[in-house]
Amino acid sequence: MRKNNWACFLLILAGIVIGGFIGSLFPSTWLNYGQTFGLANPIVFDIGIMCITFGLTIKITVASIIGIVIGIIVYRLI
Repeated sequence: MRKNNWACFLLILAGIVIGGFIGSLFPSTWLNYGQTFGLANPIVFDIGIMCITFGLTIKITVASIIGIVIGIIVYRLI
């Protein structure tokens, strides 16, 4: 039986979100240690009648990495 790739993606995404939430609950512990990268200033396209803003910042913490690993383990078990 073939496993669904969307289920894997959703479990990994849930692991990132729950891990980030747990990391934010304990801000002064090692769980919240990590790196932030992305666009510091968003890119703005102003064409007169419409303004489009693009920006992306990603924060990877120890808790989110643990969440990713748990998501992959759960995926392999189902």
